[in-house]
Amino acid sequence: MRGHLNPQSSMFHYFSPESRVPTDHPLRGVKQLADRALGAISAELDALYSNVGRPSIPPERLLKGQLLIALYSIRSDRQFCEQLDYNILFRWFLDMGLESASLDQSNFSRLRERLVATDVARRFFDEVVSLARRERLLSSDHFTVDGTLIDAWASFKSFKRKDGEPPKDGGDGTGMVDFKGEKRSNATHQSSTDPDSRLMRKGNGQPAKLSYGGHVLMENRNGLCVDILVTESTQAEHRAARSMLTRARRRRIHPKTLAADKGYHVKDFVAHLREHGVRPHIARIDKRNTPGLDGRTTRTEGYRISQRKRKRVEEIFGWLKMVGGLRKTRFIGQAKTQMAAFISGAAYNLLRIAKLSNSGVAV
Repeated sequence: MRGHLNPQSSMFHYFSPESRVPTDHPLRGVKQLADRALGAISAELDALYSNVGRPSIPPERLLKGQLLIALYSIRSDRQFCEQLDYNILFRWFLDMGLESASLDQSNFSRLRERLVATDVARRFFDEVVSLARRERLLSSDHFTVDGTLIDAWASFKSFKRKDGEPPKDGGDGTGMVDFKGEKRSNATHQSSTDPDSRLMRKGNGQPAKLSYGGHVLMENRNGLCVDILVTESTQAEHRAARSMLTRARRRRIHPKTLAADKGYHVKDFVAHLREHGVRPHIARIDKRNTPGLDGRTTRTEGYRISQRKRKRVEEIFGWLKMVGGLRKTRFIGQAKTQMAAFISGAAYNLLRIAKLSNSGVAV
């Protein structure tokens, strides 16, 4: 017998969001790990708020909301708040009941201002990395470094002269500007939308874009992101690598080998690695003789393994750009882009750690 729709539903519904989430849902492991990491930085979160006034929305809830935005490729805070009104999975992840009011996008904006002014986003990322170390998923010997470009949230038309001289009018009555014959560079021009961005291209034959430099330090065993750094796009990759290695040593991470592509085959950088006891497993540029990077290094089996393993760093960049929202930053300024990179990097690591833990890969 054919069933018929009943347009009048029941007035009361007795169930919890927990009962609607499958026991084997991949977000369960991510939630447990995120709660552990947030619990470890509770003191830093307390310092973001005063002891008087009305209680705020818990910062843990807002930070976990940012993780969901990265994990589910949600375009904006406003769209996330709209989905939170009817998405039971999101409400379960944020420890919200079905009757609780949804969040407002201004809640994320205010938290973001606090995160940029403090070091909490970095501390959260570092605590996620520490979780991987406690789970024995983090290599302590072999690492890889690489860089990419992150498109800035600025149009090429905003790249204007620093001296304030107006550009030529297109003359067609549409208000368009005529840039023909005008030489533009970072020395003479700057974006009026995002002054921190710089004009850069990935290689010969590629278009120049306003962008930032994104740099990742990866451990080679399980492909976890140990550090992520956002710089000016014009900064040399090996200088960003130095900064990440210095911070790694302060976190008691001492690489024995470091793999990289030919962009890191620089005499000063190789000497810096040797000075700190790190073997440079860097792809060599033909006919470039560099002390510390010769046949005694490149003929070893470890070097060949590092060259094969280093390509896994593209998995991190691919996820951060295609899923985590870092192909084109949604924020203005290097500080906010760095904060977003820490959140997206933490989301990638949480998802990776949860999968590795469930598969019993710990060694």
